[in-house]
Amino acid sequence: MRIIRFVNNHSAVVLGALTDQGDIYSLPHSDFMELVNQAESTGVTALKLVENSIAGTDPIRERLDELELLVPIVAPEVWASGVTYEKSRDARNYETTNGKNDEHTCYDKVYDAERPELFLKSTAARTIGPNTPVYLRNDSNWQIPEPEVGIVITKEGRIVGYTIGNDMSCRDIEGENPLYLPQAKIWKHSCAIGPAIRLAETVEDPYDFQLTCRIFRDDQLVVEGTANTAQLKRRFEELVSFLIRDNEIFEGTVLLTGTSIVPPNEFTLKENDYIEIEISSIGVLANPVKVQVPSEKVM
Repeated sequence: MRIIRFVNNHSAVVLGALTDQGDIYSLPHSDFMELVNQAESTGVTALKLVENSIAGTDPIRERLDELELLVPIVAPEVWASGVTYEKSRDARNYETTNGKNDEHTCYDKVYDAERPELFLKSTAARTIGPNTPVYLRNDSNWQIPEPEVGIVITKEGRIVGYTIGNDMSCRDIEGENPLYLPQAKIWKHSCAIGPAIRLAETVEDPYDFQLTCRIFRDDQLVVEGTANTAQLKRRFEELVSFLIRDNEIFEGTVLLTGTSIVPPNEFTLKENDYIEIEISSIGVLANPVKVQVPSEKVM
């Protein structure tokens, strides 16, 4: 069972249940975390609460591809994990050493360290959903999407759902100096999540998610890569445990768990490219690529 948010024919925002058969039901809840908290307060699982809510009701007429989808959760914050896959470590090393992968860097150290790399990626106001353009940063010449499993957590750190995240990244800025990480990761429309949240209790094995990233240019497939969460260096619970250490986490926070799909080193995104990130049993997060109008320079 998946949870979505969409705009109905009356321009109202609706929380919906999306079954594995593709049927969509409106839910009597304002948002995902209200659903989760109500289930907990009544002593049932979120899945059972959803099943009880839609029992005896009819699905809406529209199909998923006919809806105006929104972010499935208005996450107060989106955090992200770095260097959780070997492929990510190798890509960071390439950026930092100008292609001399035999040199050891800070990314080798963090890959093997007890403490993972965690950083703030986005806030509710900065996060976009399906079909909304991701923006290219004007002062970077080497930009890529980073397809990632996103985990939805409570303020105590309990995992209640899984979604798809696009952690847009500037490889040249981070490669110039690791201290530039915030600028390499955070700018307008640089974080997308969606299209749905898979309820955690319906996932048999979260270390068997199959990820696929496709990038289209002029309607032609130019990049395609695959990965599986079985390749993760760290467990999801481990990442969460470090995130909540001496830290205040808000209900519905999303933690992106790192990428193992990296386009070829000679590739960079261009305006009007189209990104699709697919994760088995969750869906496809699709976003066009646009160049944002640069802000006025401060003199």
